[in-house]
Amino acid sequence: MRITEISPDQAGLLEMQHAAYAVEAEIIGDDRIPPLHETLDDLLALPLAWLGAFEDEGRLVGAVAWAQTSDELDLDRLIVHPGAHRRGIGRMLVKEVMARAGARRIVVSTGRDNVPARALYEGLGFTPQGEAEPVPGLWIVHYAL
Repeated sequence: MRITEISPDQAGLLEMQHAAYAVEAEIIGDDRIPPLHETLDDLLALPLAWLGAFEDEGRLVGAVAWAQTSDELDLDRLIVHPGAHRRGIGRMLVKEVMARAGARRIVVSTGRDNVPARALYEGLGFTPQGEAEPVPGLWIVHYAL
């Protein structure tokens, strides 16, 4: 597995994002997750840093994106191709961001009912910071490390 910087117009990224967030939408029972509906122009407009995870043959199987300040990194999205789940790709990507963060705080949010994502973040030492309901009936949990 190779992890390297990518741009949001990386071939296959948008399709992988839509597929990954469709899985989350099914898990939480709600398809109003903004990344599920983004276009390439939407991705290009976001001020995010990106890393991609590539299999040995060069296929993109995961990505992570974050915004950063001098004090904090905000994990904006973690994407793993549905066909590559349960292989530790998400964990590898988050750990790489953690290594790049240095002493800075890292924050992330995920669907309250997304048990696999919550287990990943909690397993890496993130602690819950509260919940929010950005739109009626769609609950998210905020984490920090």
